[in-house]
Amino acid sequence: MENAYDLVIVGGGIVGMATAYKINTRNPEKRILVIEKEGEVAAHQTGHNSGVIHSGIYYKPNSYKAKLCVEGRRELVAFAKEHKVPHDICGKVIVATKQSELEYMNKVFNNGIANGVEGIEKIGAEKIKEIEPYCVGIEGIWVPCTGIISFAAVTRKYRELFEARFPQSKVLTNCAAKAFEHHEGYTTVVTSKGSFNGKYLITAGGLQADRLTMGAGVQTDARIVGFRGDYYDLTEQGKSKVKNLIYPVPNPEFPFLGVHFTRMIDGTVECGPNAVFVFKREGYNKTDFSLGDTIEALKFKGTWQLFYKHWRFGLDEYQRAFSKKKFLTGLQQLIPSLTMNDLQPGRAGVRAMAISPEGETLDDFKIEAKDNMLHVLNAPSPAATASLGIGNAIADMAAQKFGFN
Repeated sequence: MENAYDLVIVGGGIVGMATAYKINTRNPEKRILVIEKEGEVAAHQTGHNSGVIHSGIYYKPNSYKAKLCVEGRRELVAFAKEHKVPHDICGKVIVATKQSELEYMNKVFNNGIANGVEGIEKIGAEKIKEIEPYCVGIEGIWVPCTGIISFAAVTRKYRELFEARFPQSKVLTNCAAKAFEHHEGYTTVVTSKGSFNGKYLITAGGLQADRLTMGAGVQTDARIVGFRGDYYDLTEQGKSKVKNLIYPVPNPEFPFLGVHFTRMIDGTVECGPNAVFVFKREGYNKTDFSLGDTIEALKFKGTWQLFYKHWRFGLDEYQRAFSKKKFLTGLQQLIPSLTMNDLQPGRAGVRAMAISPEGETLDDFKIEAKDNMLHVLNAPSPAATASLGIGNAIADMAAQKFGFN
């Protein structure tokens, strides 16, 4: 059969590439094809995220996120050391700035203990100042195993090793999946570069995950709704006020972590993000618009349910999106001495959130299985940190479902 592969993986983000690398490592004789619609791997969520190697402290004990983040982080750090991917395990502080945050801060700490996050400790105001001299808080958590890395560089390394070690396998870029045709014993993936036949199929499409899943004939109630996060960079003057990573205590009523400060692996310091509904799934500018994406999102009742539940937060986020002064006010909760001159416009990222018809965000990673297919429907943060852990989990599922090793 022409263009025949043992496995076709749709999606060249960090999850898709980690999955290809892990499955081929266990099954070196298999022919695996990864197709990516953009001109390079890691073009969307992977290449636009914060670059934080997450510890696993936030997540519900015994969840996929908790297990795979902790396992994946440890494997990722070992991988980065072995393959000389620049990274820094610099640690971070989670800071409570008011009394009302302490109860949830303690819950976060207890989650970290339950999840086996090594080295975490509760600290007071003086220790916060010792770690981050310009940060003001009443109590906090020191998380020494958190780090920074370029996840785009990690993904490129996965690809490099995958193509070097398994010459029968390959990655095709500028190759968009258009349709799936199911036959007895294989699936044809119709793409912008022709048709490819795979005995088995995995999709890991990030912002396009629900479309790929349903396009392959698997029904799901959840839909992907995109939220853009805008960042500011600290100027040279502002950078002196942040040593590494400073995070707030998350608001348990809101499905985002809140604005934080992140030293990037290239030495820049980002602050943000906000979180606003996007009118284009892959739109990184404030004015980006897709009529099709907008209609699809607003026709889904879960979008409106989410808006209804979080409209006060949403309004505040939109104000911060268009007001530097409002953004600064949020940042000053952690670093009161920040000024307008410390901030300059930065980049933006778009996060894929899987939403139920009831407007609930899917908290955990979600992988759908049907026939000869596996579909990664929900892989939000910390998926990049957990990528090798997710790759292992999918490889285990492939062993069970597909008969692989």
